[in-house]
Amino acid sequence: MESIVGALGPLFLLILLGALLGRGPWPGGDFWSRLESLIYYLLFPAMLVATLAEADIHAVPVVRLALVLLGSLLLMGIGLWALRPRLGLDMPAFTSVFQGSLRFNTYVGVAGAGALHGSAGATVAAVAVALMVPLVNVLCVLTFLAAGTLGKGGVAASLKALARNPLILACLAGAALNLSGLGLPGWSHEAVALLGRAALPLGLVAVGVALRPQALLRRGGGLWASTLIKLALMPALALGLATLLGLAPVSRDVVLLFAALPTATSAYILSRQLGGDAELMAALITTQTLIAMLSLPLWLSFVS
Repeated sequence: MESIVGALGPLFLLILLGALLGRGPWPGGDFWSRLESLIYYLLFPAMLVATLAEADIHAVPVVRLALVLLGSLLLMGIGLWALRPRLGLDMPAFTSVFQGSLRFNTYVGVAGAGALHGSAGATVAAVAVALMVPLVNVLCVLTFLAAGTLGKGGVAASLKALARNPLILACLAGAALNLSGLGLPGWSHEAVALLGRAALPLGLVAVGVALRPQALLRRGGGLWASTLIKLALMPALALGLATLLGLAPVSRDVVLLFAALPTATSAYILSRQLGGDAELMAALITTQTLIAMLSLPLWLSFVS
């Protein structure tokens, strides 16, 4: 337990630092929104390309990893739709609960995997991102479509955004460079890797900036149902599948970590743009991030 808290503690401190900076007068203006765009479109994709292009992919049990991660997402997505009538929510609120239950914070996941298991953990985390990001985005867009909050223009715009998603494109580029045997030749590897190293600390600070403490005043069953599903049921399901398929400790820990992550801060923007309940989404992001600072170490210490 102490070693796990020691690995994750600095990550949580950076998130809390971001929460403090985001409430203060400095640096002000649109600095944080521009920084978040820089991280999302350049720094984090660079980290994924650098990791995947040079990684020993053959050492990662990709098929079993996919079965656990994608199986968990699909089963939970189906379960949420089956549970919808019992939640008593309108459709915009349900889309936020759906996103809050399935989306995950990639910055915390990749940083946590590296902190726990070094380069081996970072490699498995990069593969996990490559597997999960496309499916999560497709499931969420389909949910908005089924909820009736998207018009025809919204569907087309969502599909275009999915095709241009920088994380998906970075994973495809990194995998292509790896499988082709080209890797990142010469100085390009160190240059791209240097960019990538800036992604995680800045990304964690940006997570803290995006928190909205005032959203904690939001009450309702949807908030706590989604939080329970994301931080308790999802990790339990993923851990059960990982144990069933016999994943090695590093892969098992990364699977559990990604399953137990709080929802992504980008879900707020999607909720606002695609007709969801944006205020409920803000409450979910803040509540889950704060509770995950306790639940993540507990889950990881349980399997260790």
